Amino acid sequence: MKTFYLSGQRTFGNRGCEAIVRSTVALLRAQFGDVRILVPSVDVERDRAQWPDAAQQGVRFVRAYMPRMAGYWVHLQRLPLPFLKRASWPFPLPEWLKEQLSSVDAVLAVGGDNYSLDYRIPSPIMGLDNFAMDLGKPVILWGASVGPFDKEPGFVPAVKTHLSRMNFVAVRESVSYKYLTENLGLANVVQMADPAFMLGRETVDYSKFWPDCPNGVLGVNISSLIERYKRPEQDLRAEVAEFIRRAVRKHGLGVLLVPHVHPLQGEHSGGDGTYMADLLERVRDLGGCVQMMPHELNAAQIKYVISQLRFFIGARTHSTIAALSSGVPTVSIAYSVKARGINRDLFGNEEAVLPTPELSADTLERSLGWLMREENTLHATLARRIPQLQDEAKRAVARVSSLLA
Repeated sequence: MKTFYLSGQRTFGNRGCEAIVRSTVALLRAQFGDVRILVPSVDVERDRAQWPDAAQQGVRFVRAYMPRMAGYWVHLQRLPLPFLKRASWPFPLPEWLKEQLSSVDAVLAVGGDNYSLDYRIPSPIMGLDNFAMDLGKPVILWGASVGPFDKEPGFVPAVKTHLSRMNFVAVRESVSYKYLTENLGLANVVQMADPAFMLGRETVDYSKFWPDCPNGVLGVNISSLIERYKRPEQDLRAEVAEFIRRAVRKHGLGVLLVPHVHPLQGEHSGGDGTYMADLLERVRDLGGCVQMMPHELNAAQIKYVISQLRFFIGARTHSTIAALSSGVPTVSIAYSVKARGINRDLFGNEEAVLPTPELSADTLERSLGWLMREENTLHATLARRIPQLQDEAKRAVARVSSLLA
């Protein structure tokens, strides 16, 4: 029985991370049969409750490496000192983590965009993956978007060396592939679909929160994350609220607000649901035509709900992947290379991408109009392309198998 460690994973509060883990587990089981997969967690009991039958899939939730000094170190690396940008993770790994890594056959570095500057220089994650490589374990960056690192030029040589040590780097879209192969000159890069394109669905009763309108339901996901990328004068929720009014009153659509990153039960900090609660209040006068999906659902249940929609417009990458892989015509609100690359690979263009700085009631309505005009074409394209993307993921896991043969 093969054993894998999924580095970069910490919590299922981000349902996109949960979707990657669930789908990766399914891919590994399809390729290897019975497997043992160590999934790091900052709260084992809470993540286990989110996926009750995980143990039957070979999953063992284990303590995540979350050193207290990590925040101080990554803040320190923001200083304009080149030697800090080049510095590796300077702290020793605890013995319990070394034992876990020593016990596995391979490490898959998951997380979607951990190897980017979205969360500052990723030196803690690099430190763990480096240790596994020093042990001689195969390490694969799995289904990720990577970079760009241009804003931290002093860091580029260090991350290039680090990535070149991996057995291979499997990126989930062509923008990252081009950056790594052309800008960084790496030769160990392959392209695969995001594993979450393989995520299954778990049936859930959605009748209690389903909008009541005649022409089908539009799903909408926005989050506080896109506030970082908006124009300074924008009130994003006011723009989205105005768009929702038009969708309901002009087009007869119901609107379902879809949280996709939200703390699990027991946590009280904000998430998509908290951010969109204000949006829901702004359109209360529209009555039952606008509802919000409960934020407690797991990734597979959310995908099932999304699959029932007529259209979807979303900012969270994995909310759009859930929609696209369910054949739902979708527009991605883009704040990074992820949405651009995924749409370019899926459709051959970026017509379904709405850059965050351009977001307004008018641009959202134009995007909805485009979805309505292209609805049949998009259904046909997705029906043809999604199985091809899923085959990419299967080929990538077969490549992992060849490393362990």
